[in-house]
Amino acid sequence: MRRRPGIGGLQTAAAARDQYRILGENVAKLRTDLMKEQLATFRSQLEEFARKHKNDIRKNPTFRTQFHEMCAKVGVDPLASNKGFWAELLGIGDFYYELGVQIVEICWATRPHNGGLINLQELCTLLRQKRKSDREAVSEDDCLRAISKLKILGSGFEVISVGKRKFVRSVPTELNKDHNEILELAQAQGFVTVDEVERRLSWTSGRATDALDTLLDEGLAMIDDGHRDGKRRYWFPCVSSISSSVVSDI
Repeated sequence: MRRRPGIGGLQTAAAARDQYRILGENVAKLRTDLMKEQLATFRSQLEEFARKHKNDIRKNPTFRTQFHEMCAKVGVDPLASNKGFWAELLGIGDFYYELGVQIVEICWATRPHNGGLINLQELCTLLRQKRKSDREAVSEDDCLRAISKLKILGSGFEVISVGKRKFVRSVPTELNKDHNEILELAQAQGFVTVDEVERRLSWTSGRATDALDTLLDEGLAMIDDGHRDGKRRYWFPCVSSISSSVVSDI
């Protein structure tokens, strides 16, 4: 018959468990302290790097993107505030604030043309035209970072994907999957017809008409009935280029 452990054995086992627990906690604390020390070292090196290359960070959009990526790896957000070390050293908080204001101006100025939905590449082109007298070049990454800071204005400003393209939405319009598929289809010619939507997407006439009418009501589409075949075209300005003259009016 197997003997059960006595009180002494149970106490010894409990003491061993406590020792293992304490040892595990000590090891975890050592690892945490080491990680904190390494992170502090990385941040210090990042600050020194920023001081050394601040002109490149301000003027070179590619270099600026790489700098943001390095910051993200050590948990630093140079855009978190317009005050403090990063703002004083680089001034990039003010840079993105200025970009955000200009993006809002462009979106508002082009809204009558595109219904509040503009191609990201087109937005960047208009922004560069508007800033052509400024020293700093602007990249799509800069535009995306500036737009991310506009969320404080509410649900009006955000970046959405339609197919392989990105668009900036400046009105609180909710686009569902059907709307996105029509916009993606329209990218080929700038317009679609009900027949084309039915054929290419395998939809019923009612589904196609309902989605197109919604896009029309939201100001994202325009009707063109002046064709010999009698087929109504639904044009989408947001997938076609905007005249650079728009910028001169902003």
